[in-house]
This record gives sequence, C-alpha cells and structure tokens, in this order.
Amino acid sequence: MKRAAAKHLIERYYHQLTEGCGNEACTNEACGSSPGFQRMDNNAAAIKALELYKNNAKLCDPHPSKKGASSAFPENSAKGALNFSACSNGKMNHKDLQPAREDFRDLNFLTEEKVYEILSLCGETEDYSPLIRVIGRVFSSAESLVQSFRKAKQHTKEELKSLQAKDEDKDEDEKETASGSSTAMEVEPEASASSGDGPSHGENNVQKFDPVEVSVDIDAVRRVYDRLLSNEKIEAAFLNALVYLSPNVECDLTYHNVYATDPNYLNVFIIVMENSNLHSPEYLEIALPQFCKAMSKLPLPALAKLAWLWSQYGTDQIRRLVETFQQLITYTVISNEFSSENLVNEDDGVVAATKCLKIVYYANVLGGDLDTGHNEEEDDEPIPESSELTLQELLGEERRNKKGPRVDPLETELGIRASDCRKPLIPFEEFINEPLNDVLEMDKDYTFFKVETESKFSFMTCPFILNPVTKNLGLYYDNRIRMYSERRITALYSLVQGQQLNPYLRLKVRRDHVIDDALVRLEMIAMENPADLKKQLYVEFEGEQGVDEGGVSKEFFQLVVEEIFNPDIGMFTYDESTKLFWFNPSSFENEGQFTLIGIVLGLAIYNNCILDVHFPMVVYRKLMGKKGTFRDLADSHPVLYQSLTDLLEYEGNVEEDMMITFQISQTDLFGNPLMYDLKESGDKIPVTNENRKDFVALYAEYMLNKSVEKQFKAFRRGFHMVTNESPLKYLFRSEEIELLICGSRNLDFQALEESTEYDGGYNKDCRIIKDFWETVHSFGQEQKRLFLQFTTGTDRAPVGGLGKLKMIIAKNGPDSDRLPTSHTCFNVLLLPEYSTIEKLRERLLKAITYAKGFGML
Repeated sequence: MKRAAAKHLIERYYHQLTEGCGNEACTNEACGSSPGFQRMDNNAAAIKALELYKNNAKLCDPHPSKKGASSAFPENSAKGALNFSACSNGKMNHKDLQPAREDFRDLNFLTEEKVYEILSLCGETEDYSPLIRVIGRVFSSAESLVQSFRKAKQHTKEELKSLQAKDEDKDEDEKETASGSSTAMEVEPEASASSGDGPSHGENNVQKFDPVEVSVDIDAVRRVYDRLLSNEKIEAAFLNALVYLSPNVECDLTYHNVYATDPNYLNVFIIVMENSNLHSPEYLEIALPQFCKAMSKLPLPALAKLAWLWSQYGTDQIRRLVETFQQLITYTVISNEFSSENLVNEDDGVVAATKCLKIVYYANVLGGDLDTGHNEEEDDEPIPESSELTLQELLGEERRNKKGPRVDPLETELGIRASDCRKPLIPFEEFINEPLNDVLEMDKDYTFFKVETESKFSFMTCPFILNPVTKNLGLYYDNRIRMYSERRITALYSLVQGQQLNPYLRLKVRRDHVIDDALVRLEMIAMENPADLKKQLYVEFEGEQGVDEGGVSKEFFQLVVEEIFNPDIGMFTYDESTKLFWFNPSSFENEGQFTLIGIVLGLAIYNNCILDVHFPMVVYRKLMGKKGTFRDLADSHPVLYQSLTDLLEYEGNVEEDMMITFQISQTDLFGNPLMYDLKESGDKIPVTNENRKDFVALYAEYMLNKSVEKQFKAFRRGFHMVTNESPLKYLFRSEEIELLICGSRNLDFQALEESTEYDGGYNKDCRIIKDFWETVHSFGQEQKRLFLQFTTGTDRAPVGGLGKLKMIIAKNGPDSDRLPTSHTCFNVLLLPEYSTIEKLRERLLKAITYAKGFGML
C-alpha cells in the first residue's frame, strides 16, 4: 500500500506540473496553472515530481472549472487508493456534467459501447474532460487495460463443445465482476459493459499453426482508436497515459512475473500497439521507447504468442507495426551521434525497438507462405573431429562450439525457421534499417555476439535488421578470428609436439593440372585433419612468382570452377535455356569428388572469394536444410515445370487423354533411357484427375532430391566441413548465400568510379584519369568483366555492388609502351601516364584481354 500511495502522489505531482490544477489564479509555484510557472518537458517534469514528493511539497486540488482538460488526474486512478473529492467550493459551469463525472469515477475498464456513451455525453456539453480522465485512468493502468475491450472470440465447433460447460459458470463470475466483488483479470466484464458474454482465454500454451485466441476484441479497439485519435486533446491523454503505464509494466514483468500468473496480461501490449499514431514524433521521444523496453521484458512464451497473433493480421497491419519500430530506430539513430565511443548497442531505445521488431519479423514469417516440411535429413556421419588438440583442450578448457550453430530462442519456441518461409507477408528487405547499419561498429558488435552476455546487446542476434554488406562484414570477422585461432593452435601444438609449424592451408598447384593437384591435396587434408581447412588459404602456382595476399587465391578458385563445371567432365548438367548447372544423377565421379567441390565452395566463403558458379536457388535452399519441391522446378527445370503445371490445370480426362503412369523415364550420359517408378509398380498405376497432384509432388521429389541424393549429400558434407562452426546459416537467407558465393551480377561502374582512390600523384581531376574512366565506361559488358578480372581477380561485384570495392589507381611512370599491371590482392591498378586516350585504350584492352599468370614486379 505504501508503494501504491507513493506512486499515486508522484503521478499527481507530475500532472500538476504538466497540466496544472485548472485554477488560473493558483499561487502554487509548482503548479502548471500558476501565472509565473516555467513550462518544462516531460522528462524534466518527471524528475521535478520526484523532488516534490521527497520534499512533501504542496499539492493543488484540481479546479472543476478547467474546461476540456487534456488529462485525467490521478484521483480517479484504477484502484482508488487515494480518492480526493472534487473541489467543493468551486462553481460548475455545466451543472449537468457533475453527475456524469461521478458515474465515471468508478469505471475501471472500458468497452467500445462505454467509450461511445461517454463520447456522446461529452459531445453534448462540448467538454471532453470526463472522457480524457477515463482514458488517462484506464490506459495508464495495466490492470484496467487487461480487463478492457473484452469479447468472446468465434470458436471452432470443437472449441465450442469444450467451452459450453464453462459458459454457465461464467455468467455468475461476470455478475460478481459487475458488483466489484471480483478482481480476477481472466473474468469477462459484465454483459452491459461489454460487447458480449463468453469464455475467458487464460491458457498459457500456444498451439503451433492453430489460430491464437485472445480475450481482446481487436476490431473494437481499432474502431475506438479511429474515433478518438482525431481529437488532439484526447490523443494527448493516450500519450500521457502510455508514459505512466510503461515503467510499471516493465517493473511487473521484470520482478513480479505477471504473465505466468495471468496470460491475459498480454492484452496490454495488444491494445497499445493498435494505436496508429505510435510512430508520430510525440511518441518517439519518451513514450514509445519506454513501452518497447517493457515489451522486450515479456517472457519467451508471451513473445511467441504475440508473434502468432500478429501473424493473423493482414499485410497492412504488419507493415504498420514494422514502420512503428523502424521509425523509432531511425529517429534515435539520426538524433544522436553514435561512434566507437558512443555505441548504438548501448542505446536502450534502439535495442528494445529491435527486439520488438523481431516479434513482427517472425509474425511476418508465420503469416507468409510456409513450408515447414520438406527438410533435408542431417548427415548420417558426423563431420570428423580434428586429430589435433584444440587450443581450448590444450589449455584444459572445453570446446565452446560443440553444441552446433546458434539458433534464435524465439525461433525454437515457435517451431519454425525463417528458411521455412517461401514468401513473407511483406518483403524481408523492409526490416533492414540502413541508418542503423551506417552507424553500427561491426567489430564491437561481433565481439558482443561471441561473448553472449546479457549486458551487451549484439545486432547480429537480429540479423533481419542488417543488410548483406554488414552481415558479410560480421562473417568476415568470424572467419578471420577463426583463422588466427587455428594459427595460434598450430603454433602451440608445434611447441608441445615438436612438429613443423604449418599455420596455413597451403596448396601448390600446376596451372595445367589445377584440379588434379588441388583436389588430391584437399582430399588428403579432409581425411587426415579437417581442422586444417579452417586455416587461411595460401595458393602457389608452380613456376610463378606471385605471393598470395588474396589475388592468387581468387584466380585459383576461378580456374577450379571453370574445370569442375566443364560439361565434358560430366559432374554437372547444363541447361542452355536457364544457363544453370544441376547435379548429374548418372555421373561417373565418386562421392568424394562432390565432397571436394563442397569444400571448394566453403573455402571461397571462408576466404572471402567470389565464385562464378551458376546454381538454381534450390541448391542454396538445400544447403540451408530445405528439400526441393515442385515450385523449385520453375527455376531449375523450367520446361518440366511448365509440363507439370499444364497437367495440373488440364480440364479434360487426364487418364484417357494423356495415358501416363507413375513410371517416368530419364536418360543417362549416353542417351540411354532409365525407367524409375515413383510408386511401387508405378507402370501399372495410371495418372488420373484425382491423383495428379500426388504424381507431380513425387516427380519433383525425385528430380530434386532422390535422383541426386548421393551427390548432394557429399557436396553438402564438404561444404559443412568448412562452415559447420560459422554463423553463416544464422545470419543469411538462401538468396543471400547465393549473393555471398557468387557476388552481384549488377556491374555499376559509376559507383566504382565514385569509390575509387588514387595514389602516386594521380587524382580524379587528372587528364589521364578522366580519359581512363571515359574509356572504361565505353567498354561493352564482356570487356568490363575482363577489366574487373584483370584488376580484382574476379569478374563479379562483391556483396553490396561495385561501390563497396575499394580500387586504387596508382601512377606507374610517365608515358611509355608498358602495359598496365595490377595487384589483384589489393585491387590496385598500376597505370602509366599515357599521352593520348587512344593509346590508353589500346594498351588497356591488350592488358585485360591477354592477362594470365602472376609475376614479381
């Protein structure tokens, strides 16, 4: 009681400072109605209210003649802990209003009908203060909000049967509530003050994929907001009430575990988040950040239930929720100067809003086109452990990552993964906040991500808000630190065992036998000590002087990819119409060869190299753990997809007109037909109008999964040998994995020009530089790719486009007949100062067309 009384008094002081007592002749210096009072913002008023409470300062009684007051005074608070009568000496301007105010004094919850009743009375007198006071009282109290706007939801027949018995008991409980004898928050308000009788919903378990039922009439809440928010004075009451509400709710959730006691406590968040003005500037300063902090304190089951509820909303409502939290994040980031000393990770408002945005993200996934089945089976054989001791084991510590890759707790609670979503309600890109990405110190954020302490928040735990460039930087840090760790382990191991120090993954290959040399070496490493694959790659071409600082590795990967995907080898088939490769189900190569190809793909990501590979998206989905389905055929086998689509849409008699069975025919490398039964004795089972969907599903299952099962499992196994401890699957979606491996196909040379730096006496205004860019921009697409290959070691743009590529053009002497040269490791182009643009073009074209091999300059 002491705590409640103290809170009540502080609220009164705050109202007195912000709204005043209504007496224009008030002599209290700490009252907003006093003629000499200096106005203050809400923060300052809150601090001053605490001081006044500590000093037991004078409190004014509210003046009854304050017409249209914009806020409710705490004497009408939820539980009536301290009830003060209205000023008895004041004269009322509206005699008929006094009884109405008395009637509403004990109103501790709201219904749609009651709001409209009060609104109608206020409209007659043109005095909205009674409604404002009621809103201030109810919307500033969690207990009152929990009981407000209750309505029995429509149930399924099964649910109705199970709840019929409860309805009779419910009526008695509601009568008790109406008389004020019951305080149980699960009980529905009386029928006259509610929109209907019905059962309560206090269950604290969310059944996956079933509609989530809550005791709030959400449509009624939306109608009420639509009616009231158009009035500025009433809107201010919502704002002020939210400022009072949020700290108390945060305290309840943090220290009192109220959700476990009453799951209907979630109603508070459901009702408040329906306010369509939350993203407006007035809320962004104090009210919304405080409310987000309170919401972020919800326990995991409550977060999951909220995500399930919001997933039932439409696209417009999801987008409104996203914009609300994004607006707060953007506003806070722009309003502050974040740096390495003042980290955005330490801003409570941004962190809380990001955590709330995660709820909407999973609601967006749940409400989209889900495919929760069709998951790839885990590898039967575990990835072999290193034969060497790890650094942790040498120091007597356990290995930290033995539990496997990180999984988001909310994802686990919901029983779904982001990769299960084929098409979300709104595009995933709308969750990315670019201003946040611009100020995020990724090195610090990665540290917080690895340490996993509650005191330090990492935005890498909410990867949906990060763009691919930022996530790629986080992955780069992870890979580099792992490389350095392997290097230290090797050094320590060599000291303990007295063996030769070998800190790198060294590959010495002959340019003409790159596949034989590289794959044999990688196969030996994969068998003997897979941990060596996580060392930094160092490639040396036999007979060449190039030192690998990244550029030699780039060319190595390009040569390997060209050889592996050569159709003559027969490991992959090539579709001329899609320009894509697919696993050859009748390849003569053993599984070990496909494992090595997976290793090469993993090494490219691990060493930050871009590969010119052309796989359909289903390959990346399968790498992320999802099987291929019928819709994936549109990308990988478009002709077959169209044929099966025609079969599904055929309006005639399929059995008589098409005469096909559940046996299909494929051809091997030599063109010989191979028969396969989709069902047992499939050649005897005709495809009919009734079973054609089954036929299509089995056909797709065979083409994308069963026919290439051995090849793909080996390929995936090799890929995971390198990436199994990486946060790759946690951070990236399937389409982003493709971008990571293949780079961007969009070559924006204008962005490259803007990001290029100059050295050796050149600058962007030099004649030779202007001639250079004029020449490059005039190149065709193929010549531009050759130029990129010559300068950077790859003809693809990195994640984020060419604007993220830091190229340097340096002066390489005066005019001469020398060709331009490059350091592909560092993206440096050495350019002599040619006398004419014609000579520049001729020399540059010759250099990029015939460039192959490395030498020392």
